[in-house]
Amino acid sequence: MILYGIPNCDTVKKARTWLEARGIAYAFYDYKKAGADPAKLAAWCEAAGWERVLNRAGTTFKKLPDDDKNDLNSARAVELMAANPSCIKRPIVEHPGELLVGFKEPEWAAALG
Repeated sequence: MILYGIPNCDTVKKARTWLEARGIAYAFYDYKKAGADPAKLAAWCEAAGWERVLNRAGTTFKKLPDDDKNDLNSARAVELMAANPSCIKRPIVEHPGELLVGFKEPEWAAALG
């Protein structure tokens, strides 16, 4: 299982604490250090929908020029997230057969036990 995120994000911290409290092993992938792979982003958008993967509520997205935010579609959202990893919803967890986007404890408990 891989947890993708940014280490100083409060939601990522909550998710990591939740996993560790349950003894669930995971690898952590840091967007800030390693960047965001456009092919991976495109796969997530196909699986979960770009509207769910793109974090439009965050400061980074809100500060982008209007031209970058208007007329979004999956391909443009992937380009935007690859260039601005803080625009990716956090955390994202890949585990066998499923993708979790964001941290909602009931959803995680159902998926991961």
